Amino acid sequence: MVGSRISSGLPPGFRFHPTDEELIIYYLRNQATSRPCPVPIIPEVDIYKFDPWQLPDKAEFGENEWYFFTPRDRKYPNGVRPNRAAVSGYWKATGTDKAIHSGSKYVGVKKALVFYKGRPPKGVKTDWIMHEYRLNESRSQPYKQNGSMRLDDWVLCRIYKKKNLGRSSFEHQPIKVEESFVSHQIAAANDDRNRGSEEQEAAAAAYRFPRTHSLTHLWEFDSYMGSSISQLLNDNSSLYNLNINNQENDNGGFFRAHEKLQQSSDSAAKSHVHQTTFVNPVYDQFQ
Repeated sequence: MVGSRISSGLPPGFRFHPTDEELIIYYLRNQATSRPCPVPIIPEVDIYKFDPWQLPDKAEFGENEWYFFTPRDRKYPNGVRPNRAAVSGYWKATGTDKAIHSGSKYVGVKKALVFYKGRPPKGVKTDWIMHEYRLNESRSQPYKQNGSMRLDDWVLCRIYKKKNLGRSSFEHQPIKVEESFVSHQIAAANDDRNRGSEEQEAAAAAYRFPRTHSLTHLWEFDSYMGSSISQLLNDNSSLYNLNINNQENDNGGFFRAHEKLQQSSDSAAKSHVHQTTFVNPVYDQFQ
C-alpha cells in the first residue's frame, strides 16, 4: 500500500477523513505552534520540489489522497504571491478561496489548485488536484522585514488525482459498433454488386463472337442457340435474294443470278469448307 509506512501503529480499521475545520484546528494549528498532532501521519515535505505523481511515495499514510505540511516561499522578494513552480510544471489556482470557520470564528482559508505540465502560459492541464489550507494569521511580518523569501512557515496540503471514469471511451463505444455494422453492410453490398457484374459479363460473353466467322462455326453455334441463327440467316438470304432479284430484273438476268447463288450455297453445304468467311449479321446486335 502506497503511503502507509506507519499504518501498523494505527488501530484496525483506521481511516483518515478529517473535515476542513479539523485539519485547521487540530493539525495545521498544532504544526504551526510546534505542538503534537493527534495522529502523526502527516509528514513535512516541500511539495514544490517534486512533481505530484512523486508525492505518494513521500506520504506516511493514504491510498487515494495524501497530506503534507509544506512551507511556502515568495515568488518575488517584496511581494506576497507564493511561488507555485514545481519540477516539470506549476500549480495554478482555480475557483475562489473558501473561508473555514470553527463555530462563528474565522480560522483559515482553503484554496484549490490544479497542476499544469510545462511552463505558463502554455502549460497542459493534468488530473492532479491540491487543496491548500492556511491559517488566517499565518502571514507574519518578520520574514518580510528581514528580506527572507519565506512566506509561510507551514501550510497543509491535500493531494489527489481526479478519477477518470472513462466516460469518453464509453460514449464512443456505440459509435464503433455502428461503424462496424455499416462497414459490414457496405462490404456486403459491394460483394452483391460485383457478383451481379460478373454474372452480367458471363451472360454477355455467351452471346459474344467475332465479327467474321466460318460457316462451320456458325452452324455449330446454331445448334447451341436453337433456331435463331438459322432464322437470321434465312432472313438475310431472303433480303439478299430480293436485292439480287431486283438487280437482275432490271438487267434482264434473273435466272442467271439465281442459278449462281444456288450453286454456291449447295457447294458450301456439302464441303463444309473452313476457308469460307461469312460476315456475322448479328454481331452488332449483341455489342
